[in-house]
Amino acid sequence: MKYNHGIVSRMPRIGRSSLTAYAITPVAVSAAACHSARIRLRIVTAEYSAHHLQVLEGLEAVRKRPGMYIGSTDSRGLMHCLWEIIDNSVDEALGGFGSRIDIILHPDGSVEVRDRARGIPVDIEPRTGLSGVEVVFTKLHAGGKFGGGSYAASGGLHGVGASVVNALSERLDVEVDRGGKTWAMSFHRGEPGVFANGAPDSAFTPFEKSSELRVVGRAAKGVTGTRIRYWADRQIFTKDAAFNLQELEQRARQTAFLVPGLEIVIRDERGEAVEETSYRFDGGISEFADFLAPDAAITDTWRLAGTGSFTETVPVLQPSGAMVPTEVERECHVDIAVRWGTGYETTSRSFVNIIATPKGGTHQAGFDLGLMKVLRTQVEQNARRLKVGNDKLEKDDILAGLTAVLTVRLPEPQFEGQTKEVLGTPAVRQIVANVVSRELAARFSSTKRDDKAQTALLLEKVVSEMKARISARTHKETQRRKNALESSSLPAKLADCRTNDVEASELFIVEGDSALGTAKLARNSEYQALLPIRGKILNVQKASISDMLSNAECAAIIQVIGAGSGRSFDLEAARYGKIVLMTDADVDGAHIRTLLLTLIFRYMRPLVDAGRVYAAVPPLHRIIVMNPGSKPNETIYTYSEQELHTLQARLTKAGKRWQEPVQRYKGLGEMDADQLATTTMDRSGRTLRRVQMKDAEAAASVFELLMGTDVGPRKEFIIDSSANLSRERIDA
Repeated sequence: MKYNHGIVSRMPRIGRSSLTAYAITPVAVSAAACHSARIRLRIVTAEYSAHHLQVLEGLEAVRKRPGMYIGSTDSRGLMHCLWEIIDNSVDEALGGFGSRIDIILHPDGSVEVRDRARGIPVDIEPRTGLSGVEVVFTKLHAGGKFGGGSYAASGGLHGVGASVVNALSERLDVEVDRGGKTWAMSFHRGEPGVFANGAPDSAFTPFEKSSELRVVGRAAKGVTGTRIRYWADRQIFTKDAAFNLQELEQRARQTAFLVPGLEIVIRDERGEAVEETSYRFDGGISEFADFLAPDAAITDTWRLAGTGSFTETVPVLQPSGAMVPTEVERECHVDIAVRWGTGYETTSRSFVNIIATPKGGTHQAGFDLGLMKVLRTQVEQNARRLKVGNDKLEKDDILAGLTAVLTVRLPEPQFEGQTKEVLGTPAVRQIVANVVSRELAARFSSTKRDDKAQTALLLEKVVSEMKARISARTHKETQRRKNALESSSLPAKLADCRTNDVEASELFIVEGDSALGTAKLARNSEYQALLPIRGKILNVQKASISDMLSNAECAAIIQVIGAGSGRSFDLEAARYGKIVLMTDADVDGAHIRTLLLTLIFRYMRPLVDAGRVYAAVPPLHRIIVMNPGSKPNETIYTYSEQELHTLQARLTKAGKRWQEPVQRYKGLGEMDADQLATTTMDRSGRTLRRVQMKDAEAAASVFELLMGTDVGPRKEFIIDSSANLSRERIDA
């Protein structure tokens, strides 16, 4: 099918009564009609009848509206397609078939998934007359997960995974080892046929009369499995869509935790050196919870497990092909790992048949309900000892410091949408709540010494969180933004701005008093405030909350921003629209900036989430280019050694000279006010780097590695990365 866009021909005059609008749209033209000189324009009229409706059959609907099936056509959608294929292999492993999955990222942009499970059926499906392989890859809502008994619980429930990936692939090759033979089939944008060679853009010949599942080799006796390799269709996906290795490794690690004994191997062949990573964990979700926990524990990792049953009426496919509403008995298995730590952040993961549900659903609602019920009851029973009074626990009080991994397994769960981010099965809510209530209450009533000690510590923690919340709310209700007459209560070293417009105001946190003097002259005092800090602030990743609050520099920063810290942080109360970290362009400056970011990330994270934290980019060099005659010299600033060398080469090639030596700024204090204003503070010419948090977990792990209390991993990181460090970057 070929399309001609925007071709306009002379139109006959048409009365207004029969015409509401003209529309120049793509006109479908067959190969034979391409030789015709006449191209018709489509006219949109007021008439609307059945012949205006389009019926997209088969995989056409997927290619027409890919977002309905994979969420988006960027890297996120590309990764979703890959996990649709991987999840099929994981479901096999979950059923006890196969213990290893290989994922290979090829240099040509394709990806391959291999397993040693039962293999896709190769016999003929009676209703369609097609082989099982072709049914799986070309028919929507077809597969072995619709109650046929092949899977007790699985992640691929909608039956569109493999077929959607096939429809959105320029080429897909599948090989199946089964029955002592290796069977193969290829597809081009969902259509089965034969390619001339192994390249995705090679000549393709579709099957005309009937499809053929070829036998391409022999498989060893008893060996079964499936190998799928596909090339994503660049007509569908954006140009910058790519497989994210970090996200792939994170999801593979997660799956290995959820399926004990399963080994997932990722092989990346896209770079100069081949990288291979393997994940296998024989523990389970208890080990997963310990891995996710960001703080020191006050309780052990507790397992809350149980089952519940419910009935639901579902349409069941009969052998005749008819769908008959049938009441069926379902069993839901609940397995939860929880532990509380000393921190206030909540780390929670929920899964349905090992498929992550990041937006929760009925199982998450049941978990929260069970926790609230038990802990509220326990606090009420111990109200006198805990000195609670009439205050009530809220959800945030209980979730502070909680790390939880919630898994449920049930046949045919109801998800909201193909992306499976929310569980919708209503009965699961009460089943999970009952399991949590029963198992957690048993833990509180246990007579074991460890259980009694840990439950007592947990009650003290949730009550202290409740009191802190009430205190913060009271403080918030009485405090107002400081006006000019009340500014004396702020730190004396703060050089505040005059405006009361929060959105327009900027707070520059400046390294050292010497830089402060220059910055005062360089700033626009109408909307730019300055707060100097002396040297390197406390490393709050290692320190306790009390140590952080008692540190003068940290306390001053929190006081000046004016929005509190930790769980009581209120973004709307922040006194400035931008927080700009302005440090020297050297190693010490980078270290101070990292310490400041650690403070903000750990205790004022909503600022980062809202994109209100920036790093100033001061220049590293100042070059004065000498112009001949009376023409004034030109001043150019560079921001890295590479940029300096590139500029010098360009000037040499142009026959221009510059003053020697080139000025290299060791610190902000070496600049005069005009230079600092022009390069770093003036909105019209400065460069700011916004600190973003696209992946909070990755950022947290990096902060813990670089700034945490565990020295061993940091030492290994420094040793492994030493080869990538240029000695010229170190000031000595």
